[in-house]
Parts: sequence; structure tokens; C-alpha cells
Amino acid sequence: MPDSELSGIEVVRGRVLPEWIDINNHMNVAYYVLAFDQAVDSLWEKLGITVDHINVTNSSTFAVESHITWQKELAVDEPYVITSQLLAYDDKRIHQFMRMYHAEKHFLAATAEWLNLHVDLSVRKVSPWPDKIRDQIAAFASRQTESAWPAEAGRQMRVANPIYSAVQS
Repeated sequence: MPDSELSGIEVVRGRVLPEWIDINNHMNVAYYVLAFDQAVDSLWEKLGITVDHINVTNSSTFAVESHITWQKELAVDEPYVITSQLLAYDDKRIHQFMRMYHAEKHFLAATAEWLNLHVDLSVRKVSPWPDKIRDQIAAFASRQTESAWPAEAGRQMRVANPIYSAVQS
């Protein structure tokens, strides 16, 4: 699959570093989260949520929920590309979905779903997006060529036929 067929809009490229490899000789789960977090930062830059913006407006974003799925292993020095798809946004929140692909073989390695809140840092409370940022979010959404909900988004973790299961209240 060529890069043009990857789902979402590319936000970052990278390479699996040697220190990211665990005892199973593949990329450790913590570093997938790190790579996705760096991709969120890259997306924020594209939306105008830069260090300068944060310093001038005293506002930023906080992650409130995320969900990672692992699809296929990545090994040391393998290149990856992360794409983002906007699922929803409102005056204070953004819900986006990221996919990590092997940058040469183009297989899906992992996904990350994120819900972030816009926060006024002076009071540490959720607050509306500045108009400029909300406009950039809308522009990003309008560039998306897909609108289908990803199969991995909103999934609930569970064992299909458990031998034991705690009682849900």
C-alpha cells in the first residue's frame, strides 16, 4: 500500500530507537504511547497550539482519555508513520484517532484514540477553544477524505468467554 492509501492525515514520522526495545525484542508498549504522544504534539503544532500560543494565551490541552491497540510488532530501527483522523470536536474538546504504520511495509502496527480538553491554565479548568484554534480544527476536519468510524475506536476491553469475571455494577 503506498503512503497515499494510508488512512488519516500524516502528522509525524519516526524510527524505533534501540532503547525502545524490550525483553521480547520488540517495541515496548510505553514507547508506542510516547510515539503517539509526540504525534499529538505534532498535530497540535499543525492546529496552532504551539509553545508560543500556550505562553501567550495561557491555555493548552490535557488528555482526559486514551486507548491504544497493538496490531503488529515493530522492531529496532524500523521506520513508522503516524496519521490522525478527527472523529469529533466541540467548543472545548477534541476526539481524534491515530494510526501507526510501518513506513516502508505499510502494515498497521498500532492505533491510539485520544480525547483532549482545552484548558485555561490560569485556573486549570476546561475552557472554550480560541476562535483561531477552533477554525484550524475545522480546517483540518475539512481536509479529511474519510469519515468512516475506525473499527478500533470506542472499543470496550473484554474477554469473550471468561472462566472468571468480576461482577460489573
